Amino acid sequence: MSVLIAIPARYASTRYPGKPLVTLRDPDGTEKSLIRRSWEAAMAVRGVDRVVVATDDERIRAAAEGFGAEVVMTSQACRNGTERCAEVTALLPGHEIVVNLQGDAPLTPPWFIEDLVAGLRDDPSADVATPVLRCDGRALNGFLADRRAGRVGGTTVVFGVTRHALYFSKEVIPYTGRTHADDEWTPVFHHVGVYAYRPSTLSVYPQWPVGPLEELEGLEQLRFLENGRRVLCVEVEARGRQFWELNNPEDVARIEAMLAEMQAG
Repeated sequence: MSVLIAIPARYASTRYPGKPLVTLRDPDGTEKSLIRRSWEAAMAVRGVDRVVVATDDERIRAAAEGFGAEVVMTSQACRNGTERCAEVTALLPGHEIVVNLQGDAPLTPPWFIEDLVAGLRDDPSADVATPVLRCDGRALNGFLADRRAGRVGGTTVVFGVTRHALYFSKEVIPYTGRTHADDEWTPVFHHVGVYAYRPSTLSVYPQWPVGPLEELEGLEQLRFLENGRRVLCVEVEARGRQFWELNNPEDVARIEAMLAEMQAG
C-alpha cells in the first residue's frame, strides 16, 4: 500500500502573490525557491512512493520541472490545497494515504510526515491526520507578538483525550493568561500545516460547501470537523529543529535565519 505526497502550490496567494517562487538564501549565498525547498523536504521522507507538485500555474510548473520535480496540473477552481490534493487523487488513484505537504512549509522535518502516516495507519477511526507541536515559550511568545501586530503567525489547535481535534484557530488557543519563559513548555500546540488523508475521505471533501467556521478562520481543515470527520492530532518532536511556515513577506528573513541555524548545527 503506497503513500503519495502532493505539494499544492498556487501563484495567486491572497496574502503573498507569487509566494512559491520566492527565493530563500542560505548562509553561503545559495538561493532556492520556496517550492524547491518544499519539494526537497518531501523527497527526504522515508516510505513514500511518489512526490508531485500540484499547481494550476505554468510559471510554477516550469520552475518545478526545471529542478526535476514531477508536476500534476490541477484546476484553477480549487479553493485550497486540500481540494487540489483531491484532484491529484482522482488523477493518480490507487494510493493508501495521500499527504498534503503545503508548499510554504520548507522547514518540515521528514519525521513529522513519517510519524503522521504511522499515526493514521494506527487509528482506523481517523479520517485525516495532522501533526501538532507543543509550543515552548519562545514559539508561543512569537505567536502572541504576531497577533498583537495584526499578523497571522501560525495556527493552534485543541484536542480531546482521543487526540481527535476539537478546534483549529489562527488565534492562540487555549487562553493561558500568563507569560512563559522561552525555554518553558506551554499548554499551546502549534498546528503544523501538513495532512495525511484517506483517499475515500479526501474524494468527498470538494463536494461539501464551505462552512461558517472555515470561512471565518480561513482554515481548510475545519471543513472536516464541520462535516463530522475525525482529525487525528499526532504530536511530533522538534528534536531541536525550528519550524515556521512562510505566510507573510516578513517571514522570509525569519526562515532564512532558521535555515542558517540548522546548517550551523
